[in-house]
Amino acid sequence: MLSKRVIPCLDVRDGRLTKGIKFAGNADIGDPVESARRYYEEGADEIVFYDITASHESRGIFLEVVEKVAAVIAIPFSVGGGIASVPDMRDVLLAGAEKVSVNSAAVRDPELIARGAEAFGSQAIVLGMDVLSVPGNDNLPSGYEVVIHGGRRRTGLDALAWAIRGVELGAGEICVNSIDADGTRDGYDLTITRRIADSVPVPVIASGGAGAPGHLLEALTLGHASAALIASIVHYGEYSIGELKAYLNDQGCKVRVAGAMGAASLGNRP
Repeated sequence: MLSKRVIPCLDVRDGRLTKGIKFAGNADIGDPVESARRYYEEGADEIVFYDITASHESRGIFLEVVEKVAAVIAIPFSVGGGIASVPDMRDVLLAGAEKVSVNSAAVRDPELIARGAEAFGSQAIVLGMDVLSVPGNDNLPSGYEVVIHGGRRRTGLDALAWAIRGVELGAGEICVNSIDADGTRDGYDLTITRRIADSVPVPVIASGGAGAPGHLLEALTLGHASAALIASIVHYGEYSIGELKAYLNDQGCKVRVAGAMGAASLGNRP
């Protein structure tokens, strides 16, 4: 059995780390480079970096910030936001990322996934999906719709159908971010995460809603996710990566726990 992954997410706007709730009310909470360094040192399995306004502002990603983050970590690094072409992907990979995440641009041009996979391999292409719970109908049988441009534009695409098509086109991983759960800290949307994970042959990352260690456990077990994306729960210093992974390990969920991480324990918290 492969180890499950714990992945801090850095949402970046104007070069600064930011966090909001349900894709709104984002506040500046620090330096993404220093946060990446801290999470790497605490034992994160990967880092995800999103330039959250690049697509909406129709501009490229801030490559200088990507380069600075890549310089302080030695773990896989996925970058998304404003990536709309194979040259964009190449620029991000040359800046130090191991993976590129495509979202809005892939909805507009699905063959972008295939071109990226052909150029760099499926393992380098992540399909990012921002999904919104909606009443199910003939066009949206899963009850979840894909939304693009940072939650600003509805697409009419069924989330489950889009995930399956994305993998057929060459995506090597899918990140499912629930807009309804984002920043609420009430737990991941296990329903759509599990449905996608059970329908595609590639790893699925659960994203949106982590507020307690048990939420990660639910996503990685009940939600059938291969990895859990986290933000607020670590950004505000409530838990370290090591503490979260020690908890998962204690609950029988296989994660990579080594060195100082193994000494961390939620049971020792005040």
